Amino acid sequence: MTSIKLLLALLLASLFSLAIAEDNPADAVAMVDKGLAYMQKNGKDALVQEINNKNPEFINGSIYLYLRGLDGIVIAHPINPKLVGKNMLDLPDADGKYYRKDIIALAKTKGKGWVDYRYNNPVSKQVENKTTYILRNNDVILEAGIYKAK
Repeated sequence: MTSIKLLLALLLASLFSLAIAEDNPADAVAMVDKGLAYMQKNGKDALVQEINNKNPEFINGSIYLYLRGLDGIVIAHPINPKLVGKNMLDLPDADGKYYRKDIIALAKTKGKGWVDYRYNNPVSKQVENKTTYILRNNDVILEAGIYKAK
């Protein structure tokens, strides 16, 4: 009985640790920085291929790297390949915010930063607060988002 309680406690602790790690803004920044370094070394086409091929280097739990053009078209997406080639600037979030337009505007004006919005979390199946870190490199926007703790 004691070993079962200990096992449950360890399991809960590991799940809690995982949840904390996924909610860390530094992880999103690190993911974008890793993508930028890869792109600078190997080129944009190589990064697009790695992301679309679901290279685990660019996926860390619920944090993943994706690329968007300055025109709003998704260039690479490791989780939902159906988004590649699509421009969804006119689709709002759950609260009606056109956050993708905010991403484009931020990329064009400041080159990097955070954009907040509400989005369906595929793990919890709930609409939650999300923030995405973006960084512009020439004609590409590198993006990685996190779900904010409640």
